[in-house]
Amino acid sequence: MVRLADSPRVEVDVHVAAPPERVWALVSDITVPTRFGGELYEVEWLDGAAGPALGATFVGRNRNENLGSWETVSRICEYQPELAFGWEVRAPQGDFSRPVASWRFQMEPEDGGTRLRQSVTIGSGASYLSRAIEAQPEHEEQIVTVRMGMLEQGIRSTLEGVKKLAES
Repeated sequence: MVRLADSPRVEVDVHVAAPPERVWALVSDITVPTRFGGELYEVEWLDGAAGPALGATFVGRNRNENLGSWETVSRICEYQPELAFGWEVRAPQGDFSRPVASWRFQMEPEDGGTRLRQSVTIGSGASYLSRAIEAQPEHEEQIVTVRMGMLEQGIRSTLEGVKKLAES
């Protein structure tokens, strides 16, 4: 059984026929995922940040035909050029002690190109997902499974988009 308390995770990877430095330039640009038609359609650096750095924060504007529109605030929690880039999403009006989700890109050289992985782990922070489960606890597995499927589809679109940009 898939439960929210188990911190469900989705990870997808793809081989990109481009060097890690080219892939890094794309995945560390928080605007790139907005190009591929997923839920995230707009991002903006906060608190004077002008680019990615450990601890920098940004707002993400999202929309989904089933879930509506919402904003999130995220903080860069991992920044290792050409290796890993990650951020945590906080609960609305909350802090980062209990993230709603943690996103991560990982890269490693492979066969003259780059193995690129993207993952998301759902956290324990209050979110529409936790509220939906509280309202219908008997449907928790279905709710979590459907949401993880949506996230996987978004990750696949992002990876394919990054691959296409990096290889062009």
